[in-house]
Amino acid sequence: MGTIKEIKFKMLSPQMIQKLSVMEVTTSEVYDVDAYPIDGGVMDPRMGVIDPGMRCKTCGEKLGECPGHFGHIELARPVLNILFLKEIKTLLTYSCKCGAILAKKEDIAKKPLKISSLPPMKVCPECGEKYEKIKLEKPSSFYRGKTAITALEVREQFEKISDSDANLLGIIGGRPEWMVLTILMVPSVTTRPSITLENGDRSEDDLTHKLVDVVRINKRFADNLEIGAPDFIIEDLWELLQYHVSTYFNNEIASIPPARHRSGRSLKTLSQRLKSKDGRFRHNLSGKRVNFSARTVVSPDPNISINEVGVPDRIAKELTIPIKATKLNITELQKYIKNGPNVHPGANYIVKPDGMRKKIIDDTKEMILEEFKPGYILERHMIDGDIVIFNRQPSLHRMSIMAHTVKVMPHKTFRINLCVCKPYNADFDGDEMNLHFPQTAEARAEAKELMLVQENIRSPRFGGPIIGCDQDYISGSYLITKKDTVFSKADVAQILASAGVENVELKKDTYTGRELYSFVIPKSINVSYRSSVCEGVDEKDDDYVVIKNGQITQGAVDDKSISPFKGVLLDTIDFECGHAAARLFLDQITRIISEVMARKGFTISVGDLDMDASVDLEIQKHMDSKFKVVEKLIDTFKKGKIDASPGRSQAETVEDLIMIELNNITNDVQKIIKSGAKESGALIMAKTGARGSIQNLAYMSGMVGQEAVRGRRIFRGYKNRTLSHFKKGDLMPLAHGFVRESFKEGIGPLGFFFEAQKGREGIMDSSLKTRVSGYLQRRLVNALQDIVVSEDMKAYDGTGSVVQFTAGEDGIDPSKSDRGTLDRTIHV
Repeated sequence: MGTIKEIKFKMLSPQMIQKLSVMEVTTSEVYDVDAYPIDGGVMDPRMGVIDPGMRCKTCGEKLGECPGHFGHIELARPVLNILFLKEIKTLLTYSCKCGAILAKKEDIAKKPLKISSLPPMKVCPECGEKYEKIKLEKPSSFYRGKTAITALEVREQFEKISDSDANLLGIIGGRPEWMVLTILMVPSVTTRPSITLENGDRSEDDLTHKLVDVVRINKRFADNLEIGAPDFIIEDLWELLQYHVSTYFNNEIASIPPARHRSGRSLKTLSQRLKSKDGRFRHNLSGKRVNFSARTVVSPDPNISINEVGVPDRIAKELTIPIKATKLNITELQKYIKNGPNVHPGANYIVKPDGMRKKIIDDTKEMILEEFKPGYILERHMIDGDIVIFNRQPSLHRMSIMAHTVKVMPHKTFRINLCVCKPYNADFDGDEMNLHFPQTAEARAEAKELMLVQENIRSPRFGGPIIGCDQDYISGSYLITKKDTVFSKADVAQILASAGVENVELKKDTYTGRELYSFVIPKSINVSYRSSVCEGVDEKDDDYVVIKNGQITQGAVDDKSISPFKGVLLDTIDFECGHAAARLFLDQITRIISEVMARKGFTISVGDLDMDASVDLEIQKHMDSKFKVVEKLIDTFKKGKIDASPGRSQAETVEDLIMIELNNITNDVQKIIKSGAKESGALIMAKTGARGSIQNLAYMSGMVGQEAVRGRRIFRGYKNRTLSHFKKGDLMPLAHGFVRESFKEGIGPLGFFFEAQKGREGIMDSSLKTRVSGYLQRRLVNALQDIVVSEDMKAYDGTGSVVQFTAGEDGIDPSKSDRGTLDRTIHV
């Protein structure tokens, strides 16, 4: 066989449809009184079989062996193919009734893809017929001037167009008249199988229902033509036949009512089978419902490695891997056979050299053990250490699918370390994930070397860590490494033992938290940086982190040290010591933090939101003073004395100035809260970057502030006022969405109304953006999937054309770089 160089999609000619067909469908009856398919019906056994006991009358094969065969329906009159309406209109516009082209051929040759931009000739150059404008009235009625054009007339006109002229008009490898159907192909029975319901009744496929409608109306149409029925009956039946053929191709055409079941459900016809999320391409071909895969809910487990995934034992007993028996491993494989399918680790099948599979059950264990020898294949259970591929959908970037090593565990959920939540965008409120078990040694090796979690710590998007500590681990790190945290020798020994830190000699009676933390930092690390909790303070402050020879000599560890995206310490360990060292650091430090937090405790309560009376008073005074500034601005505007900004009216200018003042209130209140709040769990979380922000604390403890919709104050509502509680024309903050109360004290009815408006905008925004970004990503992925980077660092597409002479224009892989640069050398 030669190499496939190209694939062309062309229209089928009536002759080819007849050639592919094994029979003509002539009756709308489907089954006889014995529930056997009727000859000449849409379920005729010549088109394939779906019942186990029947044989196909064309190829003689049974169900599963017969691929199915096409049939056809001879239409009483031609009907338009609804999928080609645009092309039919173009051809009618640029061709005469005599078949001549109504445009200069040299002009068409210059713009073969933009023929619609050329004006058609006013008079036919061949027959002298005057041109009349072609109009398409939805759904499928064409008019020349005011005269209707039937499908028969369209076909007759297209038959007169020569092959060369058809090619010039864009019809390559076919004839224009094939867009007007005289014969309809009927898909095989195996393409549209019926199902048997619980009560024994048959339920036919939607395509079968539609084909029955086409055959029934076609038969009525043919009978009426034969007896010479009046024109209006003929036209009605012709329109009805056009409707049924059109909805058979696409049941979602604008201006055509969809064909429905008696229940009211729309039929899924040919187009609906192919397109959209539930179609053949996205649902079936691109779907992830495959063999050797599992899906269940995910749960957190801080005690397993970031490389590991906890797999329920019941899944481990279902998913198997083929292992070939040799003299070296046969003893081990025999142990799996002895355990059988119900005891883990066991085995489910053996495969003989001739390909025959035998199921292992308790009754056949002994016999299979005697038969099993080198050369046989054993399908054993998944065991600890196996490589699997783990995935969460939507898979929006490369790290949405990574390889893990198996840790078989009891219970029914997958377990993952919390450090890998970020790349998967996973949380534990019911999320489900997919696990795939590679079946070949090559696939497992590729997954381990390229896809293992530790190999993907650094993001290919920005070159920084995307896997790291989050939330409790951040606040726990801060509590361990802040000043005056001290642990006894016994506590340190227990904490290090629980984290798997070995070969440590403890010479002192007490250790600081920084010394405890330093036990798991590689000794070669030397780095200094500003932490989140020392923002805006002098370098000499103790929160400025300094690490010398792996020892924290100064500073408290927070999100700037070990979190995804920002973690300088994690970034440095990964760069200087390699991915394995970064993985070990994350595994050990998270266990240390979990152990310490379990001993010390960490919580937040409503009491954390209580501020001193002096802080509350300062916030109220600040709001009052700013309100007076806004009041002065409004007075100046009403007197007409405000200077308009360039390109803005006076009203727009005063709004901009008011918005600036109100936003300043919010910023100032945040500063007051940050400086005046007492040390608490909530404040620690906000300051260290573990969770939330000072802005959240300000909303809860200070005031909500200005609610903005579409980036400006709220004005929509009643005429000249937002609500009936305010005077018309009132421009003061409270009348346009400013909320003085905090969430802790409770917002009033007016504030609640404005808050709800902002919330609705947020919901709509996120919903629309998700849909649009998903669609754009899918289009980009489809467009770029054939582009590869070759060994010469050039990017080529599927045709061999060079897309980039240096991949990414700089030849740097961000995931192997220092945030996109090559300033430091990476160790892998």
